[in-house]
Amino acid sequence: MSVQKPNADSLKQKLLNKSATLGVVGLGYVGLPLAVEKAKAGFKTIGFDIQEHKVEMVNAGQNYIGDVVNEDLQEIVHSGLLSATTDFAQVAKADCVCICVPTPLDVHQQPDISYVRSSAEAIVPHMHKEMLIVLESTTYPGTTEDLLKPILETSGLRCGVDFYLAFSPERVDPGNLIYKTKNTPKVVGGMTPHCTDVAATLYESILEAPIHRVSSPAVAEMEKILENTYRNVNIGLVNELAILCNKMGLNLWEVIDAAKSKPYGFQAFYPGPGLGGHCIPLDPYYLSWKAREYGFHTSMIESSMMVNDRMPEYCAERASKILNQSEKAIKGSKILMLGVAYKQDIDDYRESPAIRVIEELEKGGAEVVYYDPFVKEYRDHGIVKKGESQLSAELIQSADLVIITTAHTTVDYSFVQQHAKAIFDTKNAMKEIQNRENIELL
Repeated sequence: MSVQKPNADSLKQKLLNKSATLGVVGLGYVGLPLAVEKAKAGFKTIGFDIQEHKVEMVNAGQNYIGDVVNEDLQEIVHSGLLSATTDFAQVAKADCVCICVPTPLDVHQQPDISYVRSSAEAIVPHMHKEMLIVLESTTYPGTTEDLLKPILETSGLRCGVDFYLAFSPERVDPGNLIYKTKNTPKVVGGMTPHCTDVAATLYESILEAPIHRVSSPAVAEMEKILENTYRNVNIGLVNELAILCNKMGLNLWEVIDAAKSKPYGFQAFYPGPGLGGHCIPLDPYYLSWKAREYGFHTSMIESSMMVNDRMPEYCAERASKILNQSEKAIKGSKILMLGVAYKQDIDDYRESPAIRVIEELEKGGAEVVYYDPFVKEYRDHGIVKKGESQLSAELIQSADLVIITTAHTTVDYSFVQQHAKAIFDTKNAMKEIQNRENIELL
């Protein structure tokens, strides 16, 4: 332990006086905002990505992430505080490297950690003593210790002695107007107490938020999965109740509003056409996969996943019934979808349930067009689908059914209601509309 302390103190001092060079691997929805905050805090920052177009855009000061302020990016790039590269040899210049790469599910719904593995392998040849490496990518408990540490130690350096390793889960909520990277509390768990200390010092030097230290990377990894599984389970509950309330002729949205009048013991969650984004739909699968290693089945979690996974299909079935009320079959009907982003007022359509609803409708023979002011086109299974350029009265009137799958606040829902034959509102976006003759709620 006596060998570790001087190294830890030396790196901490570089972080405190902002003489450290920081690196970020992966310049997506998590990595670019983090790199920007590091540079804004006064650190020379290098962003790494295998996609050349992202690197070129960053170096030109061109922003492609909604939560990054364009002027901030331009200023720090032009000042020389932030640069990007595809050359991982530049890792040798960094004192701290954060890995922020995707951790998707494979075709078997199992964690695909190939991006984490390849990032670690790219870092290894350029590691040096007194370096901190932090994994931020959401993953299953044990990834940092069982996967990352052995790969990094092939460099010949010893974790906790020659270099420092920690896990700190990303907490990015695209479109959140209050909580951004800079002011969201951070959880940090290192392989040793000194690893935790150095990693906490890094984030304390960058963020304006509390840093919560935990005893190990595995605790921090499980904490992240708990956050999103908690939401998955509760959304699964209200989605199931939405199906039941429809059968009972009850308005679940009104039920939820009544329940949340209680000042304690209840947190409101809302139904929808399914779950989107990178975290909530995927994280429970990581946990269920890992649990099987211990002969344990996460029955409650898996049940909520089944409910949520079925919602796009259920919404397509409801759409068919609404069309039937007008003596129309889904086959040959024109359906206008409002919104393909996975949540309101953002351009992110990763894992968007709206796209799955479109697929289900098209399987039934419907002609589906969409309008989304934030997503002009999207790619699904290698095919690019373009949206309508404007939401005109003619477009709305031409549709046999309008389905609201994303509650963008920039859409004039009164205008939609006035011109639509029938509306299926899966997000309660039209809650303020008084004339509800042509509106059916999820």
